[in-house]
Amino acid sequence: AASAPKPLPSSGPKSLREMPHPLATSSSEEMGPALTPSPDLLLPRHIADKDLSLPNGTPVDTSSPASSSSLLNRLQLDDDLDVETRDLFVTVDDPKKHVCTMETYITYRVTTKTTRAEFDLPEYSVRRRYQDFDWLRNKLEESQPTHLIPPLPEKFVVKGVVDRFSEEFVETRRKALDKFLKRITDHPVLSFNEHFSIFLTAKDLNAYKKQGMALLSKVGESVKYVTGGYKLRSRPLEFAAIGDYLDTFSLKLGTIDRIAQRIIKEQLEYLVELREYGPVYSTWGGLEVELSEPLEGVSACIGNCCTALEELSEDMTEDFLPVLREYILYAESMKNVLKKRDQVQAEYEAKLEAVALKREDRLKV
Repeated sequence: AASAPKPLPSSGPKSLREMPHPLATSSSEEMGPALTPSPDLLLPRHIADKDLSLPNGTPVDTSSPASSSSLLNRLQLDDDLDVETRDLFVTVDDPKKHVCTMETYITYRVTTKTTRAEFDLPEYSVRRRYQDFDWLRNKLEESQPTHLIPPLPEKFVVKGVVDRFSEEFVETRRKALDKFLKRITDHPVLSFNEHFSIFLTAKDLNAYKKQGMALLSKVGESVKYVTGGYKLRSRPLEFAAIGDYLDTFSLKLGTIDRIAQRIIKEQLEYLVELREYGPVYSTWGGLEVELSEPLEGVSACIGNCCTALEELSEDMTEDFLPVLREYILYAESMKNVLKKRDQVQAEYEAKLEAVALKREDRLKV
């Protein structure tokens, strides 16, 4: 009798440190044959043998494909391309608030400067709102299913916690949207996508959105029915390892994100108390002449603590949390790529099965 299929390895409660990196070689029995990363993921020898360093001077260790510094070196979220070789520049600025009868929303100015021949003009300036950026990303996912699409900042915020029309929130979102477009601009494939060109140049983007909705209403349900009927028999071991790693990676980062949010909340609450507590010693020092000097010293120390705590909270809010959230969103983007890949494989397997059935029918006849 045929033996039962061997289950794929599962991360379970393991930590990321204990898990083998999906692109690293492995010879364990559980993982089966050794997994070799694709050639385009390997560093050239003349670079691998060289001492590399980040822009801030921190040395980069490329000896282990699972090391965080090596991954940072390979996955540059902000590609610093040579300005002289660029032929497309995009910026997002000038947020404006629009108050209408039905809704209130923010638009951003998207300015494009280019020397590419496929553009009619060397410069464009259009206004886009968040849902327009969301439309662009969905179109890129549909038309480029095998590419990793940069993530967008999350649309929804907790009501009552963050004012989405505040200057601070709008500026944070503007920076994220600007980074989103710059990453697409620097991409050798996505930057030539027709939907991206429409997004940058069309004065009325709603006209293109309506065309897409009309087409979707005609064929969307049938396509969904056809593709939804396919089931993937088994995911190849290399992709299964990547998916397993991404699940654990997202879980760990999500935990860190929640802990960081709680720490910042407690720091801000403590900061409020310190600011109320410090002046008490100054007032006390004014009443107790003999103790005025030490009491003023305590008040000054509390003031220094307030400044340090405020800077620490600001660093975490502006530098640490946004990067953390980006990695979480990138992990979700990778999962979407794997889903698309599974769908393509399932359709291919279904076609092969249909061809095999036709051959059997012909042989029977």
